[in-house]
Amino acid sequence: MSVVKSYKATIWVLSLLILLIVGAILSLNMGKMSLNPLEVFQVLIGQGPEEHHLVVYKFRLPRIVLAILVGFGMALAGAVMQALLRNDLADPGMLGISSGSGLMVLLIISTVGIQGATTAFLLPSMAFVGGLLAAALIYVLAYRKHRMISSTRLVLTGVAINVGLSALTLFLTLKLDDQKYEFAQRWQAGYLWGDKWPYISLLLPWVLLLFIYIVANARILNVLVLGNETSIGLGVALKRKFLWLSIAAVAIASGCVALGGSIFFIGLISPHVARKLVGHDYKVLLPASALIGGILLLAADTIARTVSFKTDIPAGIIVTMLSVPYFLYLLMRSK
Repeated sequence: MSVVKSYKATIWVLSLLILLIVGAILSLNMGKMSLNPLEVFQVLIGQGPEEHHLVVYKFRLPRIVLAILVGFGMALAGAVMQALLRNDLADPGMLGISSGSGLMVLLIISTVGIQGATTAFLLPSMAFVGGLLAAALIYVLAYRKHRMISSTRLVLTGVAINVGLSALTLFLTLKLDDQKYEFAQRWQAGYLWGDKWPYISLLLPWVLLLFIYIVANARILNVLVLGNETSIGLGVALKRKFLWLSIAAVAIASGCVALGGSIFFIGLISPHVARKLVGHDYKVLLPASALIGGILLLAADTIARTVSFKTDIPAGIIVTMLSVPYFLYLLMRSK
């Protein structure tokens, strides 16, 4: 990357960061109970009435932080998967990773429930196990002895696994009682249910540590997108790096799915938008994709909280409505 391109890419990343911060501040002022900027500022400096503190710190701020983290993580996982599979349509939702995590989450909901401190620790870890099992199943079914695994074969296998796991999840959902059934339905639609500080305190280090690991391997991703033969020729330990980066992508997506519901298209759309802004260098593409994912889900959740739809619409539905036209555009452009 030339110095000029690198400078422009850095400016774009900083601009996206500023846009995310501004969006979060604006979102604090928006909702069913309107607060003006002065009232929010008073709350942040420890002043203002108690009801304003309750609205900001108990309801809005944790929801905003969760939306940013889930969008951040899903977009990052999508960018990594697109690099590893060298396929621009790769995404945790489409490949069955989210469905595997979702199936495990549903099993926890149906047996343990959704209340208590135990669930806060159990859901992200079991969602990771479910996502990892789904990824392993996709790899085993796509594997051919003495042949390099085709990225197209992996994607098609992932789509098939996604359909199968989604059907199994739906079957199990029908056996739940009314309360658990309603929660499962909302979770599958992308409901940001884990908007409590204990849940967020678990997800935040999970996402940040995996983000640091993935960004530290940005140079490896730049090499992997060139192809297996080129990567091996340049001295990359292909199988080991592929395995660990895959696990990192599955882990970050699973943690986000566990607390943010089944969010589609964020991991697919965000890297595409980032490439148009900052180019293909993963050193800047990864943070740009993550920031765009956070902005998209924050915007979707703010719309869901603010606009009256006569019911509480999950943010995932808003994301899907906004993303489907762009997804169709990508399909028409795809070779």
